[in-house]
Amino acid sequence: MDIAIIGAGPAGLAAALRLHQRGLKPRIYETVSELKPLGVGIDVKVYGTKELEDLGILEEFRSMSVDAKDSIFYNKYGQEIYAELCGVHMGYLHEQRFVHRGYLQMLLYRKVIERLGEDAVVLGARTLKYTNNEDNTVTLDLRYADGTERQVTADLVIAADGINSVVRRQMHPTASEPVYSGITMWRGTTLMEPFGTGNTILHIGAPQSSSMIVYPIVDNFEGTGKTLVNWVVEARRDETIEDWNQRGTVEEVIHYYDQTEIPLLDVQEMLRNAREVYLFPLIRHDPLETWIDGRVLLIGDAAHAMYPRGGNGACQAIVDGGALAEKLATIDDVDEALQAFQDQRLNAVNGIVMAHRGEGYEVIRRMVEDRTGGERFENIEEVLPLAEADEIFSKYHSLVGQPRPGWEKGQATGYRTEHALTR
Repeated sequence: MDIAIIGAGPAGLAAALRLHQRGLKPRIYETVSELKPLGVGIDVKVYGTKELEDLGILEEFRSMSVDAKDSIFYNKYGQEIYAELCGVHMGYLHEQRFVHRGYLQMLLYRKVIERLGEDAVVLGARTLKYTNNEDNTVTLDLRYADGTERQVTADLVIAADGINSVVRRQMHPTASEPVYSGITMWRGTTLMEPFGTGNTILHIGAPQSSSMIVYPIVDNFEGTGKTLVNWVVEARRDETIEDWNQRGTVEEVIHYYDQTEIPLLDVQEMLRNAREVYLFPLIRHDPLETWIDGRVLLIGDAAHAMYPRGGNGACQAIVDGGALAEKLATIDDVDEALQAFQDQRLNAVNGIVMAHRGEGYEVIRRMVEDRTGGERFENIEEVLPLAEADEIFSKYHSLVGQPRPGWEKGQATGYRTEHALTR
């Protein structure tokens, strides 16, 4: 079966590797003429790490990523609200790891070339449109980097062409217009000494005004002995462009953290020493009722673009490839296989998309801000009891497919550290 994949991001590359494991050899068509390790950090959850292990690349992934050990939540003053362990440290069978998105993409790309051959990825080939043919094939109209236009025909087209998917726009012309949420993300990196355990993710601030996430993505970056730290700040501003590569400045957000004092990290210094700052507006893409049009299938962000919160966007995109390959390998009829894939994935992933429009477990910081009237608290247990926070976290982890170990038996899984403030 001839399979064409549109897009050489993590979704398309992982799908190609999964299909190859099942004896298929797809070809990827990618718009850019050269793949580069662009982007900033992503948080790979335990089920994402399992997918990478199943692909046989876990050890190489470990060598370029950071093991996540603990996750700590603070209000805007730096008072601790809640903490939990991560990955195997909580009792999961697989690790949670932090990584530079570009590093992960390039690892997947190298493996595609190694396993499927140099001709498996066609760079500089922009998809213009698709046509479903009467003989159950699909024709893609492509424009190459040299300006020429050509057509390729495949038995199946898998569209993994991201948030600005050309295929999604053609498949769902009235449902593809994005809507700006009113929230913009400032995403940056800072080279610095490790903080916390060196494997800690911090969640800081009051979402009513601004929210920050901080975590390490590369240890001993380029032999410096220091850690490359990824940070993300959310705040409100007018925005119209959905583009990861807009540049921002620290001055636009640093004032939100004037009063933040955390024992583990000097937030102001980290922001001032940023190496790069990118803007990205949080855009709402309505969940789709179908990802299928004939022999064309959407996966990844093209199918279920979600707010980049909670580390599930890239992970769910990688899961798509494994689920699709399993259906194509076990169901002889291609149309039935595509439908079975959609039946398994669509409603579950759409639920995650909608959950991310809220705040997931990050809602606890909003709750604390509301319950204290924006003031410092004296005792966090009187504001947000540990049992209440535990229940919020456990329900969210179950929603995204990684139920907390021990929760069903009533075991507490969250905690507060020795640095918890009671000012």
